[in-house]
Amino acid sequence: VSEWDLVCNNDWKGPFSMSVFFLGVLVGTFIAGQLSDRFGRKSVWFGTMAVQTGFSMIQVFSPNWEIFCLLNFFVGIGQISNYVAAFVIGSEVLGKSVRVVYSTLGLCISYAIGYMFLPFIAYFIRSWRMLLFILSLPGLLYIPLWRLVPESPRWLLHKGRIQEAEAIIHHIAKKNGITPPPVLFNDLELEEMKAKSVISHTIIHLVKTSNIRAITIINFLVWMILSIEYYGLSLSTPNLNGNAYLNCFFSAAIEVPAYTATWLLLQRLGRRFSLSGALFLGGGVLFFIQLVPSDLSALTTTLVMVGKFVITSAFSIVYVYTAELYPTVVRNMGVGVSTMASRTGSIISPYFVYLGAYNELLPFILMGGLTILSAVLVLFLPETINNSLLETIDQMQDIKCFKFRTPGSNQNHSVQNEMGEKSDGH
Repeated sequence: VSEWDLVCNNDWKGPFSMSVFFLGVLVGTFIAGQLSDRFGRKSVWFGTMAVQTGFSMIQVFSPNWEIFCLLNFFVGIGQISNYVAAFVIGSEVLGKSVRVVYSTLGLCISYAIGYMFLPFIAYFIRSWRMLLFILSLPGLLYIPLWRLVPESPRWLLHKGRIQEAEAIIHHIAKKNGITPPPVLFNDLELEEMKAKSVISHTIIHLVKTSNIRAITIINFLVWMILSIEYYGLSLSTPNLNGNAYLNCFFSAAIEVPAYTATWLLLQRLGRRFSLSGALFLGGGVLFFIQLVPSDLSALTTTLVMVGKFVITSAFSIVYVYTAELYPTVVRNMGVGVSTMASRTGSIISPYFVYLGAYNELLPFILMGGLTILSAVLVLFLPETINNSLLETIDQMQDIKCFKFRTPGSNQNHSVQNEMGEKSDGH
């Protein structure tokens, strides 16, 4: 802000630079989802991580605001795409009992810990260029992980790469002390897999049938609204009374118990009511903020943190829920499109915060109303708890009038699901 004089008539450039970043994330999720379903989860994961790290380092040398924004766009392309790819590959490799732990305590808490370190590092490093460079360095840690992370066996099977999938399954079984059968798939099953592997899927398949179309539209709206509130609350913490660094730290720290609570919640309750309940509570808290007297700033800050706690939990739930709603053939694409909707909300969110300059309650009123709307929409989605992951779009045909029928009732349920559940301990 001070280096490029982003004040007075140029104050719009601050939130605009964030919107450019989220626009890049929007483009990245749209492209990465389709590339991941076509070329593999692992390749896209590491490729987008390289894009994020490389352009972040180049961004350090930005000579002006315009170049900074341009590079911010490319950083955004890589930023969320590698997160989604990592989430999907973990969901497909791990069994049911471990999948939720990985999604909540694994990925999400790691994100929260990194978020907590941000204000700590920023407090001691006041130069934005040096801060950006230091924050880019952890991306280099991904390089040696290439040899350790396997490709998704589910994706390999659907691409007809049977031998590679079998080798990974045998390796996983060995690590878990399980002796797999000598022959994992008989000739008939191999022929069926090879026949399915020639069928390509595009983004059109996400709206091809009435069932998957309804799920996609509702997911799109819920993810967009949820992102507006999540980033709106995160970006508004500097506007709260008190130390900006401490407020940022508290905003990050609240995510750790939120993700832990989500993990506990998903062990006992269904995805649909857990997500809808969290959204209802979050929207209610945001509406209540406007009733707090202006001299009770501590109470306002507390309510914002409660709202952040609830919405963080909802964001963690929606990742798990969305991955379970879509079949393997379009899962990464489905999560990618949902994340693209989320990025649409992210692009808008800085301007929700900007409205606080005119009326500090207006952002919370708008975010609260939209959040309650999303809570109602979630109630129309099918339940997925304790069900195996879907494999093909044909299995989604069983969803009628938003009622989810257990995939296990399908006689043609694929054998790789059975193998995944047998090795559920990994």
